[in-house]
Amino acid sequence: MPIKRVLAPSIDFSVVRRELKLPGSFPAPALREAEAAADRRPDGADLTDVPFVTIDPPTSKDLDQAMCLERQGNGFRVRYAIADVASYVRPGGPLEAETWTRGQTVYLPDGKVPLHPPVLSEDAVSLLPDQERAAVVWDIELDADGAITAVALRRARVRSRAKLDYAGVQAEVDAGTAAAPYALLPELGALLARRAAERGAVNLPLPEQEVEPDGDGWRLVLRAPLPVEEHNAQISLLTGMAAADLMLAGGVGLLRTMPGPRPDAVERLRAAARSLGVPWSDGASVGAVVAAVDPGDPRGAAFLDQAAELLRGAGYTAFDGTAPEQTGHGGVGAPYAHVTAPLRRLADRYATEVCLALHDGSEVPGWVREALPRLPKTMAETDRVASAAGRGAIALAEAVLLSGRVGETFEAGVLDLDDRPKQGPGGTVAIEDPAVVAHCAGELPLGERVRVRLTTADPATRTVEFQH
Repeated sequence: MPIKRVLAPSIDFSVVRRELKLPGSFPAPALREAEAAADRRPDGADLTDVPFVTIDPPTSKDLDQAMCLERQGNGFRVRYAIADVASYVRPGGPLEAETWTRGQTVYLPDGKVPLHPPVLSEDAVSLLPDQERAAVVWDIELDADGAITAVALRRARVRSRAKLDYAGVQAEVDAGTAAAPYALLPELGALLARRAAERGAVNLPLPEQEVEPDGDGWRLVLRAPLPVEEHNAQISLLTGMAAADLMLAGGVGLLRTMPGPRPDAVERLRAAARSLGVPWSDGASVGAVVAAVDPGDPRGAAFLDQAAELLRGAGYTAFDGTAPEQTGHGGVGAPYAHVTAPLRRLADRYATEVCLALHDGSEVPGWVREALPRLPKTMAETDRVASAAGRGAIALAEAVLLSGRVGETFEAGVLDLDDRPKQGPGGTVAIEDPAVVAHCAGELPLGERVRVRLTTADPATRTVEFQH
């Protein structure tokens, strides 16, 4: 799917910051602690000879992960270096307290609200190229079928060889010129994705709406994920599953959980597949059906929008001594934990410390154990804020972009229908130029293309409405 760009005039996103009461600058004590910690030399085993590389969006500076993939006999060896944030944040100090207030990095078009001061998150702790950095390195061995055969982890000193971006890596992969540390990413990522589909995982390759700066204005972008982004995500998922297994075996930890799809929800999705002409053979899992759908096709996009309803109720589950009743993640199809983004998520720092202790056969530190039961509530609150920030920014950009076009008609794809319409029939439609997803009133045929008229585009209320 091509990238759709539409220029918008100047937009003031500060209203979103004010509404959500997002924090501004870091308190002086937290900032002083961060600046002092930034001078700390990395510690741990010397793995600076391993040719790690990072793969992230081109403008990213808070680099959590670096990978090195190797073939090992008939299988694979995955070495995944994760920024060692805990070595730079003192338990009980003002910096730790401030990170609990923030919970996670919140991204807005005009700048992010970071979890950690940039002196750490974009410099001393970030896995920037050609710099010696502290990391927790996961060493995961896989057989030829992609099954985990061995897991090890330790603190180490690493040196990334390059800061790569998705588009550049995809171009190298397509040209057959990808370098050794990541040349296996397409093969391994596809293998892990097939395993995921077989165990019932549901991966939704939905295009993402983003607002990006463009000169003195902004542009609204609809971006479909590149194949290497999906492959890269599989490495993170692999590590999170290894972490969950380690914590469940040790009887203590923090899982990312989500109920599996309810049977009635799956039946509704089957009905949607029939009405949209999406093939669903007998015995095929939801994940396998979703993986075969083209998100660029209007009917495929509508089906994926319906499938997203299956992925509800994600949260964090802490346990100590007894495994929780629910250990799995419906989207992953297995127990799973967040451990690969500690620069951007508070929970990852503590979950990683649990894994290090369990792997070494040592006691989980008291400051970690004390934090575990408090993390689910904190992360739920900050997940809500981060989601609201993203939605608010997109809604504002859409309303500003369309504010002078009320009364015009557009071609749209029907993504969803209202379950319980309060003021008559309606649903959700997507127009392509500009890339906007909004509510539409009127009788709508699911998965079909229709002509709709823009009736409302109000930046003050961040509301866009169409009529069919």
